[in-house]
Amino acid sequence: MNVLVVGGSGFIGTHLSEELVDRGHDVTVLSRSPGDAPDGVATATGDVTDYDSIEGAFEEQDAAVNLVALSPLFKPDGGDEMHDRVHRGGTENCVRAAEKHGVDRFVQLSALGADPQGATHYIRSKGRAEEAVRDSDLERVIFRPSVVFGEGGEFVGFTKRLKKLFAPLVPVYPLPGGGTSVRFQPVWVGDLVPMIADAVEDDDHVGEAYEVGGPDVLTLREITNLVYESEGRSVSVVPLPMGMAKVGLSVLGGLGFPMGRDQYRSLQFDNVTDDNAVDAFGVEESGLTTFRSYLGLAG
Repeated sequence: MNVLVVGGSGFIGTHLSEELVDRGHDVTVLSRSPGDAPDGVATATGDVTDYDSIEGAFEEQDAAVNLVALSPLFKPDGGDEMHDRVHRGGTENCVRAAEKHGVDRFVQLSALGADPQGATHYIRSKGRAEEAVRDSDLERVIFRPSVVFGEGGEFVGFTKRLKKLFAPLVPVYPLPGGGTSVRFQPVWVGDLVPMIADAVEDDDHVGEAYEVGGPDVLTLREITNLVYESEGRSVSVVPLPMGMAKVGLSVLGGLGFPMGRDQYRSLQFDNVTDDNAVDAFGVEESGLTTFRSYLGLAG
């Protein structure tokens, strides 16, 4: 099968491209920086926000996987409006190109909680991107994962960067709400990409939207403690009142600080599945990689 991986030189894309190659597929990575693509793939250069730059890459493809996404953890360069430009607009361009060239299967990587009327620019743009996929004539599969961790990912590093952002001069770690106001269900990239590859290959998944998470539900405080424990260090977490966090992030966001109002709002709702759909891929939740074990911690 000829498979186009849009955003295939990124974190998840690199792992997925390697998985698809191992399964015997002919993979083309479409990216703004295709030189970062893994070995064994063809490459094409393009930007999803520019239709003409990507349209030709969809020719003679049997399936396309759209992985292009901005980070929800930090304010994007160009402002929060970039979420809509990249997620909704970029997806619309991919769908249009896929329809023009008769691509059979379109797999969209969305996000847990995606909602056109959601509380953040990121969540709204992901919801509107899903609408573009559902309104198409393509055979579609949608994934809504919680935060994804693994080699090349930003999630582990985010906890360390957060400490530097909030407390550059003090030995304590002030987390908004004490780090207990929101829960995550982190999923290992090595568990997620085989499911996406299955969706590319298996007709049984067509028309479905899957919420996917890992085996554990963890607060930001628990995640932070695990990261530091894995390095043989400890960290003293102190609560930063949510009202103070809102003011601080709102003000600093306007001064070039890499977090802003959207990131504050994201701390107001959980990032966990209502119904973890991993069993649709013959996987038991208890058999997935825990965040603790990924970090090399016992138990």
